[in-house]
Amino acid sequence: MKDNPHLLALVRYILPEEIFLYFEITKIEEHNLKELHIFLDESMIVPEVYSSYTLSSKGFHSEALIKDFPIRDRGVMLHVRRRRWLVQELNKVVSRDWNLVAEGTRYTQGFATFLKGIIGYLPDSKPIS
Repeated sequence: MKDNPHLLALVRYILPEEIFLYFEITKIEEHNLKELHIFLDESMIVPEVYSSYTLSSKGFHSEALIKDFPIRDRGVMLHVRRRRWLVQELNKVVSRDWNLVAEGTRYTQGFATFLKGIIGYLPDSKPIS
C-alpha cells in the first residue's frame, strides 16, 4: 500500500486501531463504486502462547471474507488471511486465536453489535422476539 499513502491514511481512520497491531493492509480495491474491499494479512508476529518455542511461518489459512461497517452507503468487505506457524519442537502447525467475527455471522463484532442495537437483529438472521 506504499503506492497510495493517502488511501492508506484514510483506511486507518475507518478500521479499528487494534487491526494495525497485528495485520498489514496489502491491497485496497473499489468494486463498481458500491463496495470497498480491504485486504489484510496477519503480520509476522509470533503468538505469545508459543513465544518460548522456535516457530517458522508456513503461509496463510484460506482468506476469510468479513462484512464491516458501510461507508456512505457503500459496503466494506475485509479479506483477512491469518498466518500459520510451524512449532519446530512439537512438529505442529498453529495459528493465533482471533475473535474477529461475531458468532454465527460474517460481520465484524462491532458491526454486529451496532446492527443488533439499531434494528434488534442481524439482517442475515430472523428478528429477535
